[in-house]
Amino acid sequence: MKRKRNKTSRRYTAALKQFLAEQPPGNLASADAVGRQAVAARMKTLDLAYFHEQALVTELLPTYTAKQRPGIVRRASIFFTATISPIVRSQPSVESATMQLKRFIEVLSQRTVELASTNLELNLEIRQRKLSEEALERSKSHTAELLVESEHLHQQMRRLSRKLISAYEDERRRISQELREVIAQTLTGINLRLATLKRAAVIDRKGLVENISRTQKLVGKSVEQVHQFARELRPVVLDDLGLIPALHSYLKHFSQRTGVRSKLATFLAIEELDTDRKTVLFRLAQEALINISRHSGAESAEIRMTRTKDAVCMQIRDDGRGFDVSRVMRSNRGRRLGLIGMRERVEMARGTFTIDSSPGNGTILLATFPLGNRKSRAARSIRNAAET
Repeated sequence: MKRKRNKTSRRYTAALKQFLAEQPPGNLASADAVGRQAVAARMKTLDLAYFHEQALVTELLPTYTAKQRPGIVRRASIFFTATISPIVRSQPSVESATMQLKRFIEVLSQRTVELASTNLELNLEIRQRKLSEEALERSKSHTAELLVESEHLHQQMRRLSRKLISAYEDERRRISQELREVIAQTLTGINLRLATLKRAAVIDRKGLVENISRTQKLVGKSVEQVHQFARELRPVVLDDLGLIPALHSYLKHFSQRTGVRSKLATFLAIEELDTDRKTVLFRLAQEALINISRHSGAESAEIRMTRTKDAVCMQIRDDGRGFDVSRVMRSNRGRRLGLIGMRERVEMARGTFTIDSSPGNGTILLATFPLGNRKSRAARSIRNAAET
């Protein structure tokens, strides 16, 4: 019996949907067929009334607007009346009760429309409030994450600033120490020799020439050391002759000082770049070679500069032990600071900087700069950064 009721309910709902969907309203043959099926299943008018209400409330009315629902209810009542007609004909004694039931169904349908509208509006408001609450929670969460990230970046910037200051101080301390230990000692030795020469000039003139020669060598050595400091701070040849001679000169002294073989491959048109970017290229090579000599254990290094249609590329390669790039960039050691400094120089010149390295496979640094002159405040910023 339950299966017959479910089957009749589904057939009633489908037939009612089809009737309401037809424009103009279709014939009522499907309603009469459902009514006859109900009679055969020994169903009563109340059963069909229940099917009718279920179809309206659960499936039909929610799909229409509030303005459309009264008309839908009236047309559905016509269909319902046609459906129960076979039951009325089979049971004449219940005709009066059926008419009362029909009026009751109409009133109940109207109430159902109002209730469905209210429920839909309430559900919509609840959903909107829930979405607003969820959006507010997401906003709070996102704001909290941004605050945490901002604080983390602030702390990172403070640590980086301290490290930069510390690095500058270490560099100044190194230069000061070398000036005291090397230049000052050499000048002290020259002073002592001059005092000796003064006494020798009075007592013994034979060893005077030899002592003068030794003193001249000390003076020459001091001058060379001063020149080396000057080259490291700011090579004069870069300003006077250009980038290529400056790099050749630096590589020559670098190889003599460290024992690392070095090679330069470039093109003459590189000298057409503005002073700021040539300075950045020189500082990049200088910092990279310092890192190679201190950390890589390399036997050779190569600087290669090439030109594409709209960019200049500098590649610095070594055959050293290599390193884990992500691990080094997360560390707090000086090598990370040097890599960050190189990247900052390149990006200030509107370039891109990449590092390709892995343990046991050497390291390749690649900097790419767009062509074109840049006479702007950015250029002055690059010049200031390059001179530090």
